[in-house]
Amino acid sequence: MSVLLLTHRACLHHDPGPHHPECPDRLRYVLKALDAGEFADLIRDQAPLATVEQLTRVHPQNYVDAILAIRPEPDEHVPLDGDTIMSWGSAEAALRSAGAAIAAVDAVMKGEFRRAFCATRPPGHHCEPARPMGFCLFANAAVAARHAQAAHGAKRVAVVDFDVHHGNGTQACFETDPSLFYASSHQWPLYPGTGDVSETGVGNILNVTLPPGADGAAFRDAWADRIIPALDAFAPDLLIISAGFDAHAADPLAQLRVREADFAWLTEALCGMADRQCQGRVVSVLEGGYDLDALGRSVAAHVRALMRA
Repeated sequence: MSVLLLTHRACLHHDPGPHHPECPDRLRYVLKALDAGEFADLIRDQAPLATVEQLTRVHPQNYVDAILAIRPEPDEHVPLDGDTIMSWGSAEAALRSAGAAIAAVDAVMKGEFRRAFCATRPPGHHCEPARPMGFCLFANAAVAARHAQAAHGAKRVAVVDFDVHHGNGTQACFETDPSLFYASSHQWPLYPGTGDVSETGVGNILNVTLPPGADGAAFRDAWADRIIPALDAFAPDLLIISAGFDAHAADPLAQLRVREADFAWLTEALCGMADRQCQGRVVSVLEGGYDLDALGRSVAAHVRALMRA
């Protein structure tokens, strides 16, 4: 069964300004990599707009309203914090990014696809229920998980996160609900300063830290020895991947030494878990990755593994 690829040109119109690492070229490099002939079998579709009802399963109504009300003029930028900036196209891009994750959940839960990848931006895993941060406006993976429960009756949904930064937002959305599971490998110490191994929620949060300089072998061990066994024990009805590629050795924002082959290995291992536990249902959403060439190559390795797993 083919893999679904969801994206939208509107995601290029979120422009945090010159020299910002979360730039529109990130998506351009990802889509260029996925234009290669080996990806011709991807089924490509447009990311829809998330609805306010879908967003408010995670975010308070006043937060959603406030974000969507920020509509800067062209060439104007509105900072929400030191890192998170909105431009004229940011609100629609954020709605498309969350909407892609929701549509991907619909596709895999209905059995139309076993795997889906959302090539969208802005990312989402740092956004807390009522606080934008870390380049993120809505908590895309968490919104998708709640949609799986509300619209498709999923009892247990897992989000796993291999971005080099801890997904404090996803953790904050999940940490009191045992029907949701969040696991992350991330460099420690590093922004945003959360993700200590002692943070376990109600037994549904698993953080595995990696020191600066940790290589692909350490990365694989974290997943093979800790996270994948915990996923098997949780036995989710759906697996959502927060797919950040800034653990790559070339990335300028961190100091891990992961390579494309490691991302491919992990993708295949996660798909194997999904085959065992949730009928192969995997939704992957793009998070970080800030060296453009490494990002393109890493996404290609990830999607290639989704297609063959």
